[in-house]
Amino acid sequence: MIHPYDEPVYLISIVAKVLDIHPQTLRQYERENLITPSRSNGRIRLYSQKDIDRIKLILRLTRELGVNLAGVDIILRLKENVDNMEQDIIDLKNEVLKAKNSQTVSSDKALVTKKSLYEMIIFED
Repeated sequence: MIHPYDEPVYLISIVAKVLDIHPQTLRQYERENLITPSRSNGRIRLYSQKDIDRIKLILRLTRELGVNLAGVDIILRLKENVDNMEQDIIDLKNEVLKAKNSQTVSSDKALVTKKSLYEMIIFED
C-alpha cells in the first residue's frame, strides 16, 4: 500500500533500521527541533516519508559534510525559506501570465510594462 508523502506511518524502530541509525539519534534530532514526528493517540512517534527524507538530509550534512547540529538547523531553516520564496516566485509568475493573457488586471493591482518585463504592483488598503 502506498501512503501519501506526508502521512505518518513508520515507527521509530523501522525508521532507525531503514536508515541504519540508533533510535536515540532520532530522539536527539527531535530534542534539537530538527524533526517533528507525529504522535499516535498512545504517544508513539510516527514518521512520514517526508520526515525520512529530512532525516536523510540531516545525516548527509552531518556525516558527509561534517556540519554540527546547530549548523544543520540553520541550513534547514534557510532551505525552507528558499523553498518558500521559490514557490512565491512561481505563484507571481503565474499571476502575471494570467493577467497578461486576460488583458485585464484587477483593481487592486497594476501591470507595468518596462522593456518587455512585467512588474506587478499590489496595492494594499
